Amino acid sequence: MYDTILFSNNHDLISLPHSFSSPIPPIHSYYINIFLLLFRRPNPPNRESLCPLEVKPWNLKLFKVPSTKIQQRKLPLKIACSYNKVPASTLKSESFKTPLSEELILKSKSKEVEPYLSGRCIYLVGMMGSGKTTVGKILSQVLCYSFFDSDTLIEEEVDGTSVADIFKHYGETFFRDKETEVLRKLSMTHRHVISTGGGAVVRPINWKYMHKGVSIWLDVPVEALAQRITAVGTNSRPLLHSEVGDAYTKTFMRLSSLFEERSQAYANANAKVSLENIAAKLGQKDVSDLTPTAIAIELLSKKCLELWITV
Repeated sequence: MYDTILFSNNHDLISLPHSFSSPIPPIHSYYINIFLLLFRRPNPPNRESLCPLEVKPWNLKLFKVPSTKIQQRKLPLKIACSYNKVPASTLKSESFKTPLSEELILKSKSKEVEPYLSGRCIYLVGMMGSGKTTVGKILSQVLCYSFFDSDTLIEEEVDGTSVADIFKHYGETFFRDKETEVLRKLSMTHRHVISTGGGAVVRPINWKYMHKGVSIWLDVPVEALAQRITAVGTNSRPLLHSEVGDAYTKTFMRLSSLFEERSQAYANANAKVSLENIAAKLGQKDVSDLTPTAIAIELLSKKCLELWITV
């Protein structure tokens, strides 16, 4: 949309679109345009109601001045928080799209839950590949918390050495000692969502630290875990290299064994969130069809809210 301004080469007559015209002394067209831009009406009336312009029919120049009407643009919804005045960042390692309705529900539930958290840390526990990191990042954004992955912190403690190489060169006991030390330090902090390693639940001392906050077990069927991990590869999973057979069978057999060893330890969590139950509630047959946001919504459900009030 544009407001049209007409004037002659002689500058002896100005025709304005707001039912106004009057001769003025000669003046350079540059200053005329500046004047009109400064004093034009921000929302002009319907052009059909304007009086016809009186202009001389010779040597007219047509100038277009952008109107002040603002065009609406559709922008993607992005959850942001005001904690420390830092906007929420985009998830770096995941590339999923979340329905608008889920985003709104998540934001609403986070407002209900946050007062009862009182700044306590949230520890996500569960088997490898259960989505702790992905869901944890979503929770940290909507709650205005910081996010930490305990495995990443351990790698930083060992000069950037990967978890797989730590197991290879230093052994599992060394790794578990570092894991306990990381959890001890985190237990003295506030407003963090922490994604723990799959074996962090084995040592009782780790539960002492995690119970200073709120711990939640993400329970995912072993079949779904095996499919996920097989799809991305097992190179970064040092505990999955001992079985023989095809990739899926090896992964499934080892995960089944690990789950049997750790299931009672996972049950020490303050709350258990079953992906099978979420899928059934939403009418979905496969837990792999659940969005990370749908899982995060369940974490902020009434059940967890009641837990956080009593913990």
